[in-house]
Amino acid sequence: MIEVKSIKLDVLLSPGDFEALPGCDMSATACVVFDVLRATSTMTVALANGATGILPCGTIDEAVAVREADPKLLLAGERDGLRITASVSGGVDFDLGNSPREMIAEVVSGRPLAMTTTNGTRALKACAGAHRVWIGSFLNLTALGQAIRDAAPERLLLVCAGTGNETALEDVLGAGALCDLLWDDLGQAASEAARHACEQYRGSRDQLLEAGGQAANGSRLLGIADLAPDVPFCFQRDTFPVVGELGTDGWIVG
Repeated sequence: MIEVKSIKLDVLLSPGDFEALPGCDMSATACVVFDVLRATSTMTVALANGATGILPCGTIDEAVAVREADPKLLLAGERDGLRITASVSGGVDFDLGNSPREMIAEVVSGRPLAMTTTNGTRALKACAGAHRVWIGSFLNLTALGQAIRDAAPERLLLVCAGTGNETALEDVLGAGALCDLLWDDLGQAASEAARHACEQYRGSRDQLLEAGGQAANGSRLLGIADLAPDVPFCFQRDTFPVVGELGTDGWIVG
């Protein structure tokens, strides 16, 4: 991460970048985590449909332990894109996977969730020392931009969760879309990574779904019949204007 006081807007493009965050002084930094396909999109929909809170868990065992302490809590998450089953967890079938289409009000309203995913929840936990941490997606982009303007953070860091150990194009596009939205406010103090993300988005904004669908994660999801509809769902803009924020207690609330 670039430690230059003149930089007010920065983007971390890969998991290797965010893994270093716990050792940084983040007290004056606000973070937005993007895992467009699909964790932060799924969390946004869950909160919009009445989930009382979401606890990001780094491991399956952590999520299962939380459930044991509170049987009313729903377990959600994935490994290799698929809902966690008893054979993966060591005995517990998760209630939900990592699809935003599963997060319907009839299931999640009034319920807390513990959620673990391959990259998204890891990225959120890596940002826990920041002054503020929001979850970002195309689904809540305009509301998110307004929340950031209202908070007026000293420094804004957009964190792309990635796929495995690699940069995920859809996360770069999400971060770039937020950069574009805030460019008049912060563009003069943007890092090269932020400029790159913004340019990526501006070059693809008329064909976002096509770009995201051709990238590695989007292409993989489109090849799984049950998950393919998640890709166009997650590229909708401003359909769930709820801004989830990670609190000091580790829970995300809207």
